[in-house]
Amino acid sequence: MRSNRAKVRAVSVAATLPMLAGALALGIPVAHAADHPLRDLLAGTRPAWATAKADKGATSDGARVSARVNLAGKDAAGLAAYAKAVSDPDSASYGKYLTAKQAQARFGATRAQVAAVKSWLTAAGLKVTGVTRHYVSVTGDVAAAEKAFGTQLHNFAKGSKTYRAPASTASVPQGLADAVLTVTGLDNAPHMATHDDELPPPDTVFRNAGPFSSYYGSKTASTLPSAYGTKIPYAVKGYTGKQLRAAYGAGTRTGKGVRVAITDAYASPTIAYDAGTYAKRNGDAAWKTGQLHQSLPATYTNTEDCGASGWYGEETLDVEAVHAVAPAADVTYVGAASCTDGDLLDALGKVVDNHLADIVSNSWGEVEAVQTPDLAAAYDQVFQLGAVEGIGFYFSSGDDGDEVASSGTKQVDSPANSAWVTAVGGTSLAVGKNDTYLWETGWGTDKAVLSADGKSWTDFPGAFTSGAGGGTSRTVAEPDYQQGVVPEALAKANSANGNRVVPDIAAIADPNTGFLVGQTQSSPDGKKQAYSEYRIGGTSLAAPTIAAVQALAQEARGKAIGFANPAIYAKYGSKVYHDVTDNPTGKGLAVARVDFVNGYDATGGLATSVRSLGKDSSLSAVKGYDDVTGVGTPASGYVESYRRR
Repeated sequence: MRSNRAKVRAVSVAATLPMLAGALALGIPVAHAADHPLRDLLAGTRPAWATAKADKGATSDGARVSARVNLAGKDAAGLAAYAKAVSDPDSASYGKYLTAKQAQARFGATRAQVAAVKSWLTAAGLKVTGVTRHYVSVTGDVAAAEKAFGTQLHNFAKGSKTYRAPASTASVPQGLADAVLTVTGLDNAPHMATHDDELPPPDTVFRNAGPFSSYYGSKTASTLPSAYGTKIPYAVKGYTGKQLRAAYGAGTRTGKGVRVAITDAYASPTIAYDAGTYAKRNGDAAWKTGQLHQSLPATYTNTEDCGASGWYGEETLDVEAVHAVAPAADVTYVGAASCTDGDLLDALGKVVDNHLADIVSNSWGEVEAVQTPDLAAAYDQVFQLGAVEGIGFYFSSGDDGDEVASSGTKQVDSPANSAWVTAVGGTSLAVGKNDTYLWETGWGTDKAVLSADGKSWTDFPGAFTSGAGGGTSRTVAEPDYQQGVVPEALAKANSANGNRVVPDIAAIADPNTGFLVGQTQSSPDGKKQAYSEYRIGGTSLAAPTIAAVQALAQEARGKAIGFANPAIYAKYGSKVYHDVTDNPTGKGLAVARVDFVNGYDATGGLATSVRSLGKDSSLSAVKGYDDVTGVGTPASGYVESYRRR
């Protein structure tokens, strides 16, 4: 299986965090520190893994600290309220977006607030290294950081390693409570997005073996054993834009006049050539001069730790998928300087601060338990600022189902869990002859290999390998737009008060019914580079596909859609969605795959397997809303439903 969602990871999974609600969800300090009566707590700054049992004693006073003090702006509550109103189709403020300059003037930090924060930090002995609209960055020793934030820094065991973290919740002087959202960096456990190991890196060529179907069911594996009582088709070679546009009701829309941004880390050096070659070879409209842009940092960091080259294929998939579905949309790739949360936040902030696009596709994330409340608050502030400007963020929901197999805990992924983004789940898609939509299942794969005598599938249907992420958050309260649509059994799975459920909407993700991608890769000996094509999937495919469909819908509307979830849920139950279930034909579904053992040619032998569809760990796609596909996938009529009448 070749899935490719980039993942935010830490060394080990932290304990589950308490639900964020009320003022904390808005990033507002909510209590005074009992032992510091003239200070306000920055809730969530002591990570859950920094327990008394794990405490290994004080960190040396001379050790170095690099931190970011995130600015709350002058009206954090007002920002959240306006972001909600401007995104609600039933609100009088719906669609009344602000420019980036207006948003900053109305909700951003004032010069006086920034000056006060800088004065406080420098007085404690920290050095200010940078100031943006979103934060003040500082460096200094542990002693200065402890003085500034009113907490001791200790070393704590986390898994097999030891990291620094606050021994108690950090705080700020009471007079600065309204200016400071949170602080990140006091703990030095890794928070980085690295590429999923399943993504083929560009320095080693990857190819699919075949035989293939050109459309679902076009070539039957007649010489292989049956599955579910029938002969099964070979996996498709990889769907292309024409097939996806037909499946999701693109009609005559092309995304003309709409700007789409894509965020990842680093940048593929061959993206323009690859995207142009792919479009020409696969029937997509040619890229126009100036239609593809890149906004890149001056320097890159953590290239070895982050596996920088592994992100090239992610960018390639995202760019080619958006163009395949919305061929006239303007595409801007925004590369982060590294795979760390801070640099990815900078990339998102760049989109918002400069309003580079109205639609933003993001194919990265990690399990919810490792995202601390301070980071959640920083992300949400960017998403809220985007919402008031008419910018919508789309995040892949994950590639490991309920995450039990990968993390040991049933949980959702972040930032897809944010109530301010559109979480995109995944499906297995069957497109038939003449680009006819046949059906979809929730993406979930069981794999069994061919027996030695070739007469049966060993331990059929085999073990779970991958599937669309979804489920119920433990840290984010249920948003208004999900109430009345999401079944109570899901919403209240972790709390009687209700929590956010993921995903919101879905699209093609299963690598066994995946998308054809073209990328420059190297020969196995590393001596030559050449363009080649392969089939790929994952919710990394679903996110840019939905982002592109939203570009078509925005073209139909004639105005930015912005944060789309209230509108997406308002259409629930109508014919504009395919209501996806795991059993659309009434019988088991599977495809046959033949793969190169070495990943690129037959010299290492071939591996034959059967991949069952609609088997997503403990999650199920059922009639109505579900935690694999959300409200469903776009059907004929979805795009035009956004037309203003």
